[in-house]
Amino acid sequence: MQLLECRLEIDDLDSFVADLNEIGDRHDVTIQAFDARYVADRRHVERAVELADRAIDRGDNVARNRAVEILLYAAGRRQIDRALEMGVGEGENRAVVLVDSVDDENDEADGENEAAAIEDVTALEACLERTPTLESTDEGTLCDFFEITDAERAATDASLAALVRERVALLEVEK
Repeated sequence: MQLLECRLEIDDLDSFVADLNEIGDRHDVTIQAFDARYVADRRHVERAVELADRAIDRGDNVARNRAVEILLYAAGRRQIDRALEMGVGEGENRAVVLVDSVDDENDEADGENEAAAIEDVTALEACLERTPTLESTDEGTLCDFFEITDAERAATDASLAALVRERVALLEVEK
């Protein structure tokens, strides 16, 4: 799994998604673009991938598409339309783009495929620049999106990122 942190300027979301799908197919990887405001940290995305893959392996997945299933877990929601808020939209976006091999049997080849896909994503007209997007988080946005209350935060010494990852894990329990 590799993450591309970047700024995107998306004129046509459908076209952008089609470009990502084409790059993913070409390199045998799954690509999902997230609005960075809704990503707590790298581990948040890693956990979503793990749980989505487990659901797919068990036949418990909601979405037919692996990228969408990952988005559902990352958002901590079973409804696709509500999870889509976590994705990128038209206009300028601070983004985190996940690139993950579909088949993890050959780590070296997987890494090469992922790296090539990232290069292709950065070559898209929509990709303005690589730039850190996970360094700072908007705590208010994360708390609102993941419905984390002040009382919940006061009751624990866990970090906000840990609470977000808990929401991701709870989706598995709530099914």
